[in-house]
Amino acid sequence: MRSTTDFRDSLYRTYVSGFKGELGMAEAWWDHKYLPLLRGLHRDAPILDLGCGDGRLLAYLGSRGFANAIGVDISEEQVALARTRGVSVERGDAFDHLEHRQRDYAAIFAIDILEHLTRAELLRLAPLLHSALHTQGTLVVQTANGAGLMPGQVIHGDLTHQTIFTPESLGQLLRPVGFAHLSFYETGPVPIRLRGKLDVAVWSAVKAVARTVRYVETGKRQTIWTENFICRAVKPGPKVRPTAELL
Repeated sequence: MRSTTDFRDSLYRTYVSGFKGELGMAEAWWDHKYLPLLRGLHRDAPILDLGCGDGRLLAYLGSRGFANAIGVDISEEQVALARTRGVSVERGDAFDHLEHRQRDYAAIFAIDILEHLTRAELLRLAPLLHSALHTQGTLVVQTANGAGLMPGQVIHGDLTHQTIFTPESLGQLLRPVGFAHLSFYETGPVPIRLRGKLDVAVWSAVKAVARTVRYVETGKRQTIWTENFICRAVKPGPKVRPTAELL
């Protein structure tokens, strides 16, 4: 994801085989969490999966009719895996890819990417994401939640993590470059079959206790407690100044 070489490069060479393994969310989970965020988007709309990894999300989008989705990833290992899925993917640096894009995409996914960047890199990336989107285009971010119920594992469990967000601090990054209408969602369980329904019920009870403790301690309210969270942000159109009515 960077245009300069640093310690992360050596770790990313074997990020899948040596660390993460080939893990991925079930399509039913994406149906609940991601698909509603694309409501109203034409199936032929151009979509970018930034840091696409092994191509699972691209394959999912294709299975849901989005035929014009492409991915970019810096890892040769990940790109090779993605190509075995028959998706459109290129190996490249995110900054280099976005720098030459002006209103090219109707939607951009950045899933589990931002936490791997330094603050300086994020400040460079945010305006590039904005510029690469169509007017009224959608940015979908999933990232680690520093305000999660048990944040230690997600903060310290990966040596390549550089910046951990909360919904508030992600808004602090995205709003100044022009993104608006930010919405935040948890990445927790979904009510699929009996097990999923039980998990949702237990998670709701756990959050109720956590919200009470948080409010008693600080007087503040919190709604996003999962170890990761999702954000949907929109690139609004230009503001139109009202014209004087002719008499």
